[in-house]
Amino acid sequence: MSLNEIVMGIDVGGTFTKFGFIDRDGACLADSSIPTHAEKPAEDLFERLFKQSNLIFQKISDKHKLVGIGIGAPNANYYKGTVELPPNLNWGVVDIVALVKKRYNIPVAITNDANAAAIGEMKFGAAKGMKDFIVITLGTGLGSGIVANGNLIYGADGFAGEIGHTIYDPNGRQCGCGRKGCLETYASASGIKRTVFELLCNSTEESILRKINFTDLDAKMISDAANAGDKIALEAFDFTAKVLGLKLADSVAHLSPQAIILFGGLAAAGKLLFEPFKKYFEESLLPIFRNKVQILPSGLKSGNSAVLGAAALIWNELDKK
Repeated sequence: MSLNEIVMGIDVGGTFTKFGFIDRDGACLADSSIPTHAEKPAEDLFERLFKQSNLIFQKISDKHKLVGIGIGAPNANYYKGTVELPPNLNWGVVDIVALVKKRYNIPVAITNDANAAAIGEMKFGAAKGMKDFIVITLGTGLGSGIVANGNLIYGADGFAGEIGHTIYDPNGRQCGCGRKGCLETYASASGIKRTVFELLCNSTEESILRKINFTDLDAKMISDAANAGDKIALEAFDFTAKVLGLKLADSVAHLSPQAIILFGGLAAAGKLLFEPFKKYFEESLLPIFRNKVQILPSGLKSGNSAVLGAAALIWNELDKK
């Protein structure tokens, strides 16, 4: 009996690392997660991960063959197979592909989480059949994956696609990258929190958000408040959408995509973000681009979307051979 081919997708996060076994159609046969322990070296994480994944794979190994491993990780370099100075991991520069290949003699590929999401959308999600699109991941920061002419854009050094670190205001908010006014300091889960507190400081408007301290506040609380009609929360979403619309209109001038796909926690706010974003986006576009670019939510299953993206990365590599 011939075995069905599957791959393992791994999503490395600052708190948890998720993995799953995915077939060619994007079906997840088994998945799990382990604590990342960000303060420890990469070798520790992968030693624990493969111990756990081997136990899970044994349950399906009678019918399936593992043919590749795809990894999504912060500051991952597709060309070199490395993770380089990730902000939330105490790793420094480490060759992850070489580390994994010590244990598995199969194809291994790595890229950052936003690039993995873009390939995931192209293979399994909202961008099926598209050759030109942008995926924007709206999490703690703002990541982006750019596909042009059917290929993910990595650039000369493997780090292309940092739309989140384009400048909205040169004298604006301090960013973790060391510069001021980066888009992600405004349009992200952490950015909208900063907007809420600025609005609260500069207004006497009543708001249920005044009772929540900055550390406890999250994007879902803000969206819940907005859905309840809270004026500060609604204004925060409007401002976030305006900044995002303005900056992504610039990206359209560079790339002329078929679609922009919004992905991640902040995008879960739905029409609170999408409706004002579409309005400001269209207003900011060059006339030749207006009413041409689709604005879409992610088409990946929310529970394991990052793992699906990592799996899509390696399936994409295997299909090139």
